[in-house]
Amino acid sequence: MKLSDFNYELPKKLLAEFPSENRDESRLMVIDRKEQKIEHHQFKDLINYFEEGDVIILNNTKVFPARLYGNKEKTGARIEVFLLRELNREQRLWDVLVDPARKIRIGNKLYFGDDDSLVAEVIDNTTSRGRTLRFLFDGTYDQFRLKLNGLGETPLPKYIKREPTLEDKERYQTIYAKNEGAVAAPTAGLHFSRHLLKKLEIKGINIAEITLHVGLGTFNPVEVEDLSKHKMDSEELIIEQKAADLVNKSILKKKKICAIGTTVMRGLESSVSSMSTLNPYKGWTHKFIFPPHDFAIANSMVTNFHTPKSTLLMMVSAFVGNDLTKEAYNVAIKEKYRFYSYGDAMLIL
Repeated sequence: MKLSDFNYELPKKLLAEFPSENRDESRLMVIDRKEQKIEHHQFKDLINYFEEGDVIILNNTKVFPARLYGNKEKTGARIEVFLLRELNREQRLWDVLVDPARKIRIGNKLYFGDDDSLVAEVIDNTTSRGRTLRFLFDGTYDQFRLKLNGLGETPLPKYIKREPTLEDKERYQTIYAKNEGAVAAPTAGLHFSRHLLKKLEIKGINIAEITLHVGLGTFNPVEVEDLSKHKMDSEELIIEQKAADLVNKSILKKKKICAIGTTVMRGLESSVSSMSTLNPYKGWTHKFIFPPHDFAIANSMVTNFHTPKSTLLMMVSAFVGNDLTKEAYNVAIKEKYRFYSYGDAMLIL
C-alpha cells in the first residue's frame, strides 16, 4: 500500500480542541472485524465487551511540561523550546527543538523565567530545528527539574490553537500515568476514569502496564509514497517481566488481549518471541507498523481517530483491514465523531 491510500478529507471542525466533559463519556465506536459490523456507544460501555481473565494493557508513561518559552540574549527575541529528551543528567544536556530556528546558533544563550533564573547555552545543531542545550543552573538535580516543570507548559499538539489551561495539565495526562518521559500523551488512555478502571478490576479483568515514552515522532508526517522507506523516531520502551507473564497467561488461555492505544500496540509488537509470546524488554524501538502486518500479541485494541496519512492510521488499517477502516472513518465523519488527541475512541474487536 502507498501513502496516498491513507488520505481522506477530514473537516477541520471535527478536530477536538477540548476534552469531553467526563473522561469516560466520550463516544466509542465499536468495530467487530469478524462480523464486519460498526456500533455506537459511550466509552464507559467498554466494560461490556470484556470478561474475567481478559487483559487490558496500558501505557503508564507520564507527560512532562515540555514546552518552554525563553528569550535570546542581547536581542530578547522570544523563542519556543520544546524539550525532546534528556541526554545527560549530570551535565543537564537536553535534545530540543527550537522555533524560530534560524535565529538560534551554537554559542547563543537563552534566558527563561521572568527573573531569567534559568539559562541555557546552545552547544550543537542536530537537525534544521534540533539543538542540544546545556542548562546552567546552580542547585541539585531535583531543584533543576522542579524549575523546568515550573516554567514548562503542557505540550498540547500543534493542531490545538489555544493556550494550555490548568485543566489541560490534568486532562492531557492519563489517570494511571507513572513514569515521566513522554512529550505527548498516549491519547487512547485519556478516556479511562478511576471509576471505570475499578469496575474493570472488580469484573476480574487483568490490567497490565508497559511504558513507552511517546516522542514527537508520533506526529511526524510520512513524506514518502513508498511506506517501506519511512523511518520512525526511536522511543524508549520498558516491558517488565510481570506484565509479560500476565499477557502470556492470557495468550495461553485464548483470552481477549486489548492494547490501549497505538503506543501499546507498537510496544507489544516490538518484543515478540519466536513462540509468539511477549518478552520483557528495556531499550528503544522504532517499529513502524503498516499493512500488511501479522499481529502477534493483542487481538483487540482501543484507539482514537487519527489524521490523514499518519503512521497511526496506517497501524489501525493493518489491524482492521483497509476497507473496513475506510468505512469506519466515513461513518465517523458522517456521525460527527471528534478526532485526534482530545477526540472520541474506537474499540476494535
